[in-house]
Amino acid sequence: MSHILAIDQGTTSTRAIVFDDRARAVATAQTELAQRYPELGWVEHDPEDIWRDTLGTARQAIAEAGVPITAIGITNQRETVVVWDRADGVAIHPAIVWQDRRTADLCRDLKADGAEAEVRARTGLLIDPYFSATKLAWILDAVPGARARAERGELVFGTIDSFLLWRLTGGAVHATDVTNAARTLLYDIREQCWDAELCRLFRVPMAMLPDVHDNAHVFGTTTCFGAPIPIAGMAGDQQAALFGQACFAAGMAKSTYGTGCFMLLNTGEQAVASDHRLLTTPAYRLDGRMTYALEGSIFVAGAAVKWLRDGIGVITSAHETHDMATRVPDNHGVYMVPAFVGLGAPHWDPDARGAIFGLTLGATQAHLARAALEAVGYQTLDLAEAMVADGGAVPAAMRVDGGMAANDWLCQFLADMLQVPVERPVHLETTALGAAFHAGLATGMWSGLDALARTWRQGAVFTPMMGGAARTALTAGWRSAVQRTLSA
Repeated sequence: MSHILAIDQGTTSTRAIVFDDRARAVATAQTELAQRYPELGWVEHDPEDIWRDTLGTARQAIAEAGVPITAIGITNQRETVVVWDRADGVAIHPAIVWQDRRTADLCRDLKADGAEAEVRARTGLLIDPYFSATKLAWILDAVPGARARAERGELVFGTIDSFLLWRLTGGAVHATDVTNAARTLLYDIREQCWDAELCRLFRVPMAMLPDVHDNAHVFGTTTCFGAPIPIAGMAGDQQAALFGQACFAAGMAKSTYGTGCFMLLNTGEQAVASDHRLLTTPAYRLDGRMTYALEGSIFVAGAAVKWLRDGIGVITSAHETHDMATRVPDNHGVYMVPAFVGLGAPHWDPDARGAIFGLTLGATQAHLARAALEAVGYQTLDLAEAMVADGGAVPAAMRVDGGMAANDWLCQFLADMLQVPVERPVHLETTALGAAFHAGLATGMWSGLDALARTWRQGAVFTPMMGGAARTALTAGWRSAVQRTLSA
């Protein structure tokens, strides 16, 4: 029996999971990752923490599994930027996380100069601090001498996948995959190459950029875990989750609920341009053949629950939100708009800030917990409606994953809002599974997409139960709250 090690380096944790050839997890290790907030709207990670946690969790999972590892797949928080020295692999600045908003003014200036239309045509993205290019330019300007060193070829750039690949191969490989490259604002998703004009626009030396490969590809070999093991799969976390959910046919959709919420709709070989501020993005590329997706990105989902726990002490554990939401008969008119780091799709307002509306003396901790969960459902509905307006078909069902998807109350609320069945798989770690799938395809562990689809196992289905009038009233309250939150 063959086994794949999947490294899932996320925003708030790093995990390693060993999967067998029936896509079953046989060993798991996980550790939390500290975030730093040096200034208002700034979010950073220490790359050395990420590297240590990756090695530690991988070694723990391999030891627990007690089996030889056939290949390694990597999935990662997307858009997060690391710049490191080509000679010694040491980062010159903390990693700037995808949530970081420090380049909002630069993005505003670029849009005011009329750059967004061309950027969007080439990349499928909007100009926003969320993406990598302006973060990278900021580091080159902020660190003394960095820009000159980058132009001399002494510094390299990567998202977290590239950084880990570099370290795992001892600096032998500087590469990424199409799904991560496509989140930088520097990659032409139709021509499928780094774009020189975009690099000039964002002032990024092309010598810094990694090579770009298919998702299922033998990128290199590592000896960090003993015997040589091929690193044979890489994908950004949301595309990895789509792949792990076996959403291989056009029209299939998944929504992942972690720190944020990300909905992807498979659009096949067609790169659908959005008129409703969604993103057009590669879903995966196999054997040089690209599959695209429409994506809606919500910046805060589980992070709002974490704030209830760590920020204001309303709960002591995320699991409590299920019982608290069930305890009250309705939301009492309380709405949370969790714009803690701005609003993502379909609004894309980096200056919006979180707010809670409808508080009365009758509002309780349970209503706040319910409002945080309901906000996830409302935001998901906003994305789904935008996808349909862009010409996407209403999916027959929505496949969900991520830590929040374990909450039955939330899954039922999602079904009620979306008015389609919500399907939850047996195993929620589909992001790691997607990375394992890619590595398994590249090394022959699985023969193709049909073989992967046969491993998907349904755990629970939630069907719509809410009446139309109640749904209409709730969504009207949500939209009113959002309008009051948007910046002028």
